[in-house]
Amino acid sequence: MVPGARLVILGKQGAGKGTQCVRLARHYVVPHISTGDMFRAAKKSKTDFGRRLAEYMDAGELVPDDVVIGVVAARLEQDDTTSRGFILDGFPRTAHQAEELSKILGDRDIDLAIDLEVDTEVVLKRLASRRVCSTCGANYSTEKPPRYEWTCDVCGGEVVQREDDTEEAIGRRLKLYEQETAPLIAWYLERDKLVQVNGMGSPDDVTARLIRAIDHRRDRSH
Repeated sequence: MVPGARLVILGKQGAGKGTQCVRLARHYVVPHISTGDMFRAAKKSKTDFGRRLAEYMDAGELVPDDVVIGVVAARLEQDDTTSRGFILDGFPRTAHQAEELSKILGDRDIDLAIDLEVDTEVVLKRLASRRVCSTCGANYSTEKPPRYEWTCDVCGGEVVQREDDTEEAIGRRLKLYEQETAPLIAWYLERDKLVQVNGMGSPDDVTARLIRAIDHRRDRSH
């Protein structure tokens, strides 16, 4: 294993991206940059920026490009990303955002964009059953709840269903994703920067597939 990588992980919400990004970040010793996590933290802060984000997130709408690009650009200027690399989770979502990301990175462009493929029916089931800790953000589900009456095993916070995990909001997000991501997939394919990986199966099996795909591309590049 060679430490360091610059990766973009694509896939429907509920495809297990978050879990796999954390695993890959540990494997390649790079920061996991999740726009969702950054936005939820801002929303919780109750600042003007957070309230603006809340309006989009609670309605199941995508955050405007100028806001997302600005947040990501600021994060990618920090030392931990410039020295070792990063795992980008939740960005880019559109071909326009991919173009802006390429401009932001310049000579240190990404190694690979990975499309994590999971059936829509599976995604809908996962999202509908998902529960999160309102304090620390730890993830649970109705199938795998915390040990004690929806009290977080990690910090003792209340475990709840996210406001944007209603069936209606989930449906809107998936429809938006399909509409806007098809051109993004094509954009990375045209630049020979995309690989598609089967996201079905156990987390360990999916992680192994991802690492094989990444290392194969890195070996080829070198």
